[in-house]
Amino acid sequence: MLRLPHRGYIVYVHDIVMAALSFSLSLYLRMGDALVYYTDYLIEGTAVFTTIAAAVFWLMGLYRGVWRYASVNDLLAITRSVSLVVLVFLVVMFLWTRLGFLPRSVPIINWFVLIAMLGGPRFFYRLLKDRHFEFRLESENHRRVPVLLVGAGDGAELFIRSLSRSPEANYRVVGIVAETPSRVGRHIQGVEVMGTTAEMADVVDRLNSPDDRPQRLILTKDDIVGSRVRALLDSAEQLGMTMARMPRLTDFKSEIEVEDGVEVRPVAIEDLLGRPQTALDRDAMRALVEGRRVLVTGAGGSIGSELVRQVSDLRPAALVLLDNSEFNLYTIDMEVAEGHPRLARQALIADVRDRPRMARVFAAARPELVFHAAALKHVPLVEANPVEGTTTNVVGTAVVADACRQAKVAAMVLISTDKAVNPTNVMGATKRIAERYCQALDLRRREDDGTRFVVVRFGNVLGSTGSVVPLFQKQLAGGGPLTVTHPEMKRYFMTVREAVELVLQASAMGSRGGTEDGNIFVLDMGEPVAILDLARQMIRLSGLKPEVDVGIEFIGLRPGEKLFEEMFHGGETLIPTECDGIMLAAPRAADGGDLSGAIEELAAACRDDDGDRLGALIHRLVPEYREADAEPDTKEH
Repeated sequence: MLRLPHRGYIVYVHDIVMAALSFSLSLYLRMGDALVYYTDYLIEGTAVFTTIAAAVFWLMGLYRGVWRYASVNDLLAITRSVSLVVLVFLVVMFLWTRLGFLPRSVPIINWFVLIAMLGGPRFFYRLLKDRHFEFRLESENHRRVPVLLVGAGDGAELFIRSLSRSPEANYRVVGIVAETPSRVGRHIQGVEVMGTTAEMADVVDRLNSPDDRPQRLILTKDDIVGSRVRALLDSAEQLGMTMARMPRLTDFKSEIEVEDGVEVRPVAIEDLLGRPQTALDRDAMRALVEGRRVLVTGAGGSIGSELVRQVSDLRPAALVLLDNSEFNLYTIDMEVAEGHPRLARQALIADVRDRPRMARVFAAARPELVFHAAALKHVPLVEANPVEGTTTNVVGTAVVADACRQAKVAAMVLISTDKAVNPTNVMGATKRIAERYCQALDLRRREDDGTRFVVVRFGNVLGSTGSVVPLFQKQLAGGGPLTVTHPEMKRYFMTVREAVELVLQASAMGSRGGTEDGNIFVLDMGEPVAILDLARQMIRLSGLKPEVDVGIEFIGLRPGEKLFEEMFHGGETLIPTECDGIMLAAPRAADGGDLSGAIEELAAACRDDDGDRLGALIHRLVPEYREADAEPDTKEH
């Protein structure tokens, strides 16, 4: 059975043919049409030159190079080989013919011609392979994360070149910042060195279009000192970017997961956001927390634990961690103990629905600032357990708010959700009632006296408990498929860190005054992200191909879900703030009413486990609440 030759032998034959042609071409370039009078010498010389070239190329291993990665080293190898061929040819021809018929310039011409004929095809092939992406239109479903590189050297060139080789690359370099100004204005692989690290804010401003504003800062040098790395991290956070370091090529990793023979890489949550993270005022956050006694409910949850981390960094006088989950509370308490061993703290197991217990906690801790993150947030579970959802989200919020007023807490911050706007599920409706209760208390407080109630509303948090990302990660680890409820479903997304920074920023703005009572702070989260696109992006960021390595299945809407979430109700007037990315929703006329009696009725219905009465009360308190239709409305609100 005939076997096709190995690629190396094909290259070997190619090089021999080029050698034969180069000798004939060199003679023609030197002698022109007069070459016809030296046909015998042409045949003999070509045969000798080609034989010598075949032997030298074989001995030098010239055929072993991979054209896809042709480099300067390959060019040097070609130059050495061709030089040896020409030298041996001159010796052989001198011994045979004394070089009587060979013009002295032909070996020099042949040297240049053969180098060009051997190197040209190699580098042209690499050029075609490296630049193939320029002839493709980027898929609408393959969004590349824009990144900014630090370092205008070999690391940056290697990173950009690696991306250019792969049509499935997940990152796109939009600019480079150098440590010194000597390379500013120059280009590396077509990407401009736009400024120095000291000018990074100006560089990001220049890249302020929705498609080019960088989401991540990547260090391409290994020798940046720790203090400089910390400064770059601070700058990146202020500009709404995360930071990563390009791994050394000599680093070996053992934590790579392999499923069904393919590598599954860990996914960076920030790369799924689809926009830069909002840069907020950290000085105002520090002024809010520093030297104050702070209490966080739901301290072990995804939002609560990140609140604890960031509050701990802002030097509070004391910190109380409150949660009804022993394990979650233990985990975050140990983390704080390791990171801030001198911080006075308490870890309390308690239920926010227990009014006497909350009263004792507040009387003993005397907090000045309270973040209320405790809630039941999983839509289908709350839909199936409306009594528990209402007791925690409504009654629990009222208990904490009343305890804050009784203990004369300076400010309480309620963490709400976009699902409270025109809710189609119990979770959203109960959070809307909680919003109304805190708004009403804030509207009733006396001037410069009493607790300030701040309501912060944001969308889905990437990676939080109950969000779609952990589900996708688990499904990816199992080899798929990823399950999407509906092809048109969209959601607003933010990272846990960004959500908590919003909470702190809004708390600072609300507690220092300057905003009207009863307003809701809302982050401008840009455009909603299609869940289907999110699934595809996660598959690509894992190093796999959607619908090839991992499938996607549509399973239908879950109970209480709607296709499109909203950040504002039609009756809420939008008010801009001094902080970019944060807006205010002015309270509706009905929000100023006394809800205490209604809350008591809800609590009584929950104690009696009276679902029908509970549903009627929720509808009365949230007139816009409607159960999700069996066939969802595909019109975006």
